[in-house]
Amino acid sequence: MSGSARLVFVADLEAPALDDDDRHHLARVLRVREGEALRAGDGAGRWRPCRLGPGGVLEPSGEVVEVEAPSPVLTIGIALTKGARPELAVQKLTELGIDRILPLVAARSIARWQGERAERHLVRLRRVAREAAMQSQRLRLPQVSPVCDLPEAASLPGAVLAHPGGDPPSLATTVVLVGPEGGWSDEELAMGLPRVGLGPGVLRAETAAMAAGTLLGALRHGMVAEVAPPSGQGRQGTA
Repeated sequence: MSGSARLVFVADLEAPALDDDDRHHLARVLRVREGEALRAGDGAGRWRPCRLGPGGVLEPSGEVVEVEAPSPVLTIGIALTKGARPELAVQKLTELGIDRILPLVAARSIARWQGERAERHLVRLRRVAREAAMQSQRLRLPQVSPVCDLPEAASLPGAVLAHPGGDPPSLATTVVLVGPEGGWSDEELAMGLPRVGLGPGVLRAETAAMAAGTLLGALRHGMVAEVAPPSGQGRQGTA
């Protein structure tokens, strides 16, 4: 955990102001007190130092700083699940530094978000991502996309399916798509996307998404080295 000043997101760095939800999060969750130093960020890599003034007012105390975005862009797609597990996945993927999160509808997905219900869930997931970014002090908010189907996600450059027996993840496969609890259907596997493996065990969807995010983040930051796939395995989508 970093010892630097807490981060909060604002709409305008020239006149930074907290919304009600963020003010509550700072006071009740992060325990920030009046007079403490903060960093106000725009969610796109720019920030400026501030102090928390009386009544929760942000008082700028320095100039705007811009931080370069990490590269390449990392995307995790995760099939919809029931309960609070999508929120947990978004929270942890945000903390891990994933740039884009795609909620997916797969053939074997049990949860189905449509219409107004899908909009409510999307608003909630974006709020979870915002709070997780503040907690983890990442300057760029992840893009939490609207629900999409597998063909749409599969059209993204670098897209691969997480599936047992696949190749090790690499920075050539920056869009990892995680299926539902029942796995990908035969028709989905027959789409011909490359496959990556996430270990020998059978993982829940949210655990697989976190594992993929951890591995891709470690590769991007040079914390682990890429591993060449065994000759003849995984490249053609074989299990």
